[in-house]
Amino acid sequence: MSGGQIAAVGDTREIRDLAGPGTRVIDAGGATVLPGFIDSHVHLFCGSAELDYLDLYGVLGLGDLTEKVRGYSDQCRDDKVVFAVRADYAILGPGRKTTRHDLDSVLPERPFAMFAADHHTVWANTKALELAGILHGGDVDRGSEIVMAADGTASGELREPGAYSYVLRLTRYGGRDLQGVLTGADPTPPVAPADRALDRELMAKGLKHCARYGITGLHNMDGNFYTLELLRELEQSGDLLCRMEVPFHLKEFDGIDRLNEAEEMRQRFNSDRLWCNRVKMFMDGVVESSTALMLEPYPGLVTTGDAVFGVDHFNAACVMADAMGFQISVHAIGNLAIRRTLDGYEAAIRANGRRDSRHRIEHIEILHPDDLPRFRELGVVASIQPGHAPFGGIFPPDGVGRMLHAHQIPLAYAWEDIRASGAKVIFSTDWPIIPVDVMANIKAAVSPIDMPEPWRDQRQTLFNTLKSYTADNAWVEFNEDRKGRLKPGMIADIAVMSHDLEALEPQELASSHAVLTVSGGQITWEA
Repeated sequence: MSGGQIAAVGDTREIRDLAGPGTRVIDAGGATVLPGFIDSHVHLFCGSAELDYLDLYGVLGLGDLTEKVRGYSDQCRDDKVVFAVRADYAILGPGRKTTRHDLDSVLPERPFAMFAADHHTVWANTKALELAGILHGGDVDRGSEIVMAADGTASGELREPGAYSYVLRLTRYGGRDLQGVLTGADPTPPVAPADRALDRELMAKGLKHCARYGITGLHNMDGNFYTLELLRELEQSGDLLCRMEVPFHLKEFDGIDRLNEAEEMRQRFNSDRLWCNRVKMFMDGVVESSTALMLEPYPGLVTTGDAVFGVDHFNAACVMADAMGFQISVHAIGNLAIRRTLDGYEAAIRANGRRDSRHRIEHIEILHPDDLPRFRELGVVASIQPGHAPFGGIFPPDGVGRMLHAHQIPLAYAWEDIRASGAKVIFSTDWPIIPVDVMANIKAAVSPIDMPEPWRDQRQTLFNTLKSYTADNAWVEFNEDRKGRLKPGMIADIAVMSHDLEALEPQELASSHAVLTVSGGQITWEA
């Protein structure tokens, strides 16, 4: 490496001959050396914040939940709301809905709330609902719901950001960590200097956390000017350890003229390590809470889910963003949400002509067969998180299946079917939905757990998985000529692993970890 770039690639003798008296020589010992991993779907601010909250992953049953929450409550006496993350939808048992009364018994003396692992639902106890001012309901955005009980009070279940934002304002960071998701606008009133310093320190901690997994690049999935300003300050101080792409987040309540702010964001933030060239939108929710938008009602329910954007509004936003030269990425999980997103991209092509846009769809969990070939036809990138699937080995395998009809399952989480169709596939974690641990996610793709029919085997090859995490993620950000490969002249973003990944059994891939991470020739993590 020289000047932040890869100077040469060759065998041991060739490379050692290039070393000078001041050169540091690192012997990988036969382990795998890769281009630095790029996680192409993360939420840095809230992921960083949640490193310090109570983690309920794997907690099941009222007794276990009570023990964990009460123990944590003693550690956060200054917090207005005792807050926990990664709660299972079935934390109190299969098919049982969590209510405020359940959580009152868990922690009766203090406000308590917990985030679902997918971040689309919060459950809150009575004291938290009272403190947030929504025990008797409140105004919410389209696609959000404060679930009400038969007695006219809130049940404790808050679906989607427009509902749970009331509670988040009371958490340790005042909801600033999710402001880029909730509104896409900056916090109001402006953040006090002490809180701003706290937020900047928090993001620096999150970047260090990512670097320890061999990550050198991140594509954020929420954003505002405030987030970018903090990241620029970290860049100026030398603490922006991962290259960051941050989008402009257009919400369903925004007029499309707000895209003028996206242009301002692109002009203001365009450095080698921090930039904006993308517009992010949400089309629906998630399957587990029946808010993912489907072509037919959920089994046993009358709802088909929630459309976040109206069709005309969404199509107009796609046409304008595309005309401005932005890349677009859209959260779409249900089969109708995916179809409408593809329709929006097709409308942009009709209006503006075809170009190398590399527009993306995020998640793509329940796909209708008619829409499978449209990814390749329209040049749409499939942005997938293997660890989200019921066969990914991270979430309970039976959670999603209860919410689907049998005929929907064959193309559910259809990674390999999408890849085989000729579409470009990229991989990521969606941290903090699952940990930003690269190798656990790679293991989920290469060695998924076996599921009975009608689930289909969607396992990936190791080569395709690693490529989707490196070269393809560089390609999707239009940096394929600079990043994602070990080649002379490319940016020296490198991960050195603890094992030879090709020699590991697929089920053992998660045992490997990064021992050295290099970004632009500088070491950002060393075990």
